Amino acid sequence: MLGFKKEVEALLSRVTMSILGLKKKQPKTFKVKVSTMDAEMEFSCEVKWKGKDLFDLVCRTIGLRETWFFGLRYTVKDTYAWLKPDKRVLDQEVPKDSPITFHFLAKFFPEKVEDELVQEITQHLFFLQVKKQILDEEIFCSPEASVLLASYAVQAKYGDYDPNFHKPGFLAQDELLPKRVLMQYQMTPDMWEEKITAWYAEHRNITRDEAEMEYLKIAQDLEMYGVSYFSITQNKRDTELLLGVDAQGLHIYNPNNKLSPNKSFPWSGIRNISYSEKEFTIKPLDKKKEVFKFYSSQLRVNKLILQLCIGNHDLFMRRRKVDSIEVQQMKAQAKEEKARKKVERQILAREKQMREEAERAKEDMERRLFQLQDEARMANEALLRSEETADLLAEKAQIAEEEAKLLAHKAAEAEQERQRLEVTALKTKEEKRLMEQKMREAESLAVKLVEQSERRLKEADHLKQDLNEAKDAERKAKQKLLEITKSTYPLIAAYSSPPPPTGPESPDTTLDMGSMSVRMDFKDSDMKRLSMEIERERLEYMEKSKHLQDQLKELKSEIESLKLEEQQQAGLYILNCNNISQCYCFYFLIRINAALVNMRDFF
Repeated sequence: MLGFKKEVEALLSRVTMSILGLKKKQPKTFKVKVSTMDAEMEFSCEVKWKGKDLFDLVCRTIGLRETWFFGLRYTVKDTYAWLKPDKRVLDQEVPKDSPITFHFLAKFFPEKVEDELVQEITQHLFFLQVKKQILDEEIFCSPEASVLLASYAVQAKYGDYDPNFHKPGFLAQDELLPKRVLMQYQMTPDMWEEKITAWYAEHRNITRDEAEMEYLKIAQDLEMYGVSYFSITQNKRDTELLLGVDAQGLHIYNPNNKLSPNKSFPWSGIRNISYSEKEFTIKPLDKKKEVFKFYSSQLRVNKLILQLCIGNHDLFMRRRKVDSIEVQQMKAQAKEEKARKKVERQILAREKQMREEAERAKEDMERRLFQLQDEARMANEALLRSEETADLLAEKAQIAEEEAKLLAHKAAEAEQERQRLEVTALKTKEEKRLMEQKMREAESLAVKLVEQSERRLKEADHLKQDLNEAKDAERKAKQKLLEITKSTYPLIAAYSSPPPPTGPESPDTTLDMGSMSVRMDFKDSDMKRLSMEIERERLEYMEKSKHLQDQLKELKSEIESLKLEEQQQAGLYILNCNNISQCYCFYFLIRINAALVNMRDFF
C-alpha cells in the first residue's frame, strides 16, 4: 500500500509540473507569406528565427534539396534584396507588413542545366522562372526560339498532342509568346497558335520533365540567361555602364546593349574582388593585366553585387570539385528515380497501349456488335420480307400455273387458229385465184360490154340516121300526098261515086293511087316496126344493163367481204391484194358506168 501511494504522489507531481510548464508564456510569432513560381504558402515564424530557419522551412515544405540555387527575395525602397541566412529575419530590412511577403526564386543559375539540376522540383522551378523572364522580356529571345520554347511549354502543360482533344483555340487563354514578338509580326492569335501547334505536334511521347529540360537547354544558350544587371560608373570619367553577374563571371556592357559585353572577367581568371564602400576592384589572375575598378552609388546594391559575386564564385569552384556525399546521394537517387519513372512510364505506356488496344478492341467489338445487331435486324427484316416474298411467290406460282394452263389452252387455240389460218390462207389463195379469175372474167365482160355498148352506139347511130331518113321520106310522102289530095279533091267532089272505068287512063290512075297508098302503108308499118324493134332492144339493153349492174354490185359486195376476211386472216399482204382487186373493180365499174351513161344519153 505504501508503495502504491508513493507512485500516485509522484504521478501527481509530474502532472502538476506539466501544468505549470503550460502556463508559461508562449514565444511571440509573426506571419510570413512565401510565393513560389507555382504556389503561395503562409508560415507562422518565431521572432528569434534567422533567415536560414525560414528558408529551410520553405525548402522542407516544397521538398527541395538543391537549396544552394535559391533564396528568399524581398522588395525594399524600389529595389530588391535577398534574405540573409545568418541574420534574424526581423533584424533585416524586410517590410514590416503582416504578413511579410517573400518570393522564393532562383538566386544563382547553373552553367549546364542538364548536369546540375538533379531534382524535378528544382528543374520545374527553374523552368517557371525562366519562362516568366522570357515572357516579361527580361531575357531577350528571337521569334523563332520563342515559338519553339512555347511548343515545349505547351507539351509540358498539355502532354501529347491529340487533334481530337486539342481543338483550334485551346491555347487562347495561355500566355506563350513575348509581347514584343506578337507586335513584331502582323499575325492573328489563330496564326500564332497554328505555328506553335505545328511544333507541338512534333514533341510526341515527351514527358513533362523532359519537355521542361529541353526548354531550359534552349534557354541557357540565350545571351541574357541567368545574368543580373546593375548600373555602374567607371573610374574618373563617370561613364555609365552595366555590370552583369552570372555563373560564368563578370561582364561589362554598354547601357543600350545587354547582349554583347564589352569586356568579360571569367571566374577562373579573377584573382580577387575587393569592395570598399562604393568602389569595386577586380584583380585578374594574370598580374600583367590591368586592374578594373567601377563604382556603384547605392550601398544596398553594392552589398547585393558582392553577395552575387561570392555566391556565383563559390558555385563555380564547387562545380569543379568532386560532388559531396549529399549531392552524390541525390544524383544516385535522382538516377534511380528517373530509371524507376522510366520503367513506370514504359509500364504505363504499355498499359496505355494495351488499354488503347483494348478500347479499340472494345470499340471494334461494339461496332461489330452493332453491325451484327444491324445484320440480325436486317436478317429478320429480310426473313419477314422473304416470308412475304414466299407467300407472294406462292400466289404468283399459283397464278403462273393458272396462266400456264391458260397459255397452254391459248397455245392450243392458237395452234388450231394457226391451222385454221393455214387452211384459210389456202382457201384465201384459192379464193384469190378465183377472185382474180372473176376479175379477169369481169374485165373481159366489161371489155365485151364496152365493145357491145360501142357497137350498140354505132347501131343506134345507124338507126338514128335511118330514122331521120325515114322521117324525111315520110315528110316528103306526106307532102306529096297532100299535093295529090289537093289536086284530086275537086274530082272527088264532082263525082260522088267513082265512075266505072271507061277509058284507058282509068286503070292507070287507080293503079297509081293504090301504089301510093300501098307505099304509104308500107312506110307507116316500117316505122312502127322499127320503133317497136328499137323499143324492144332498148328494153332488152336496159334489162341487160340492170342485170350487169346487179352482177357488178354483187361482185363488189363479194370483194368487200373477201377484203374484210383477208384483212382479219391474212394481214397486210391480202390487204394489198384486195386494194389491187378493188382498184381493178373500180376501174371496170367506172368504165361500165360511163358506158351506161352514154346509153342513157342516147335514149
